[in-house]
Amino acid sequence: MSGVAERLRFAVVGCGRIAQAHLAAIASIGEVQLNAVVDVREPAAKAVAEQYRCEAIADYKDPRVTAAADAVVICTPPQTHAEIARHFLERGVHVMVEKPITIRSADAQGLARLAQEKQRVLMMASKFRYVPDVQKTKALVESGALGKIVLYENAFCSKVAMGERWNAQPDVAGGGVLIDNGCHSADIARYLLGPISHVHAHRGIAAQQLPVEDTVRFEFRTGGGSIGTVDLSWSLNKESDVYLALYGTQGTLFLGWKESRYRQDGNSVWVPFGSGYDKVAAFRGQIENFAATIAKRDAPLITVQDALASVEVIEAAYESMRRDTWVKVGGDAK
Repeated sequence: MSGVAERLRFAVVGCGRIAQAHLAAIASIGEVQLNAVVDVREPAAKAVAEQYRCEAIADYKDPRVTAAADAVVICTPPQTHAEIARHFLERGVHVMVEKPITIRSADAQGLARLAQEKQRVLMMASKFRYVPDVQKTKALVESGALGKIVLYENAFCSKVAMGERWNAQPDVAGGGVLIDNGCHSADIARYLLGPISHVHAHRGIAAQQLPVEDTVRFEFRTGGGSIGTVDLSWSLNKESDVYLALYGTQGTLFLGWKESRYRQDGNSVWVPFGSGYDKVAAFRGQIENFAATIAKRDAPLITVQDALASVEVIEAAYESMRRDTWVKVGGDAK
């Protein structure tokens, strides 16, 4: 059998903005092969298929998709994730779903059970876990170099006109900036500090005329006792080179877009590390890990339990905004 025939066959469902990063990552990895792209917008599918020399298909239910693919990457709007992922898992195809894996935790639990029953890999795309600076930070936290983490601060704030984008349509996206960017925040916090137990979210003053929230702050507590704040906005910039800060009993660490650094108590010198956030490399890392997990050469860096936890945190945060109180994750959220 030739090397080409042995390559893992991929299809990408949805050819929008985020799909472009996945497509580029797939094309850069020798052990995988893009066989098909799917989009209800036929011109979009055909343009991508021409670029990557693969088949363009309009309907994900078309039998040609499952015939052409061992694995799919789902890049459609969140409201469709559960239905499309279920379709492919039922047919024995491995599935990676863009964040959030689903809007509702009950749907995520159903997919988890189905993936286990079918013995197929189910992963949520969560790019920050594949950033080397974030992985180094986890190693520093687990080594005790910063002591016990007391405070955690994270901000994803950038001015973006959202009026014409599906991300700001509640019936399509499931909410606004909280679900769109908060999934990343929840997953990074879980990766570095362990499970989040409680959240309290606050909706900011609306700066854009949107049917969803455009600025949110949420606070959280972890099972280990750390407390944190997360600022999310499509309508303001925080003008900082740092997107995450950890304050421990024995040191401080800053994760930056271009470089990261930490300093231990008693030492006046900051120790720089890493080269910041590289989107291309992060997406490539996701696909490589997905493919290696399917081939049983590696374990998933983000598990099904991690994906479910991300949905539960955001679900609880929305419930908290409605009730204006602390909500237990996976408990009080409806």
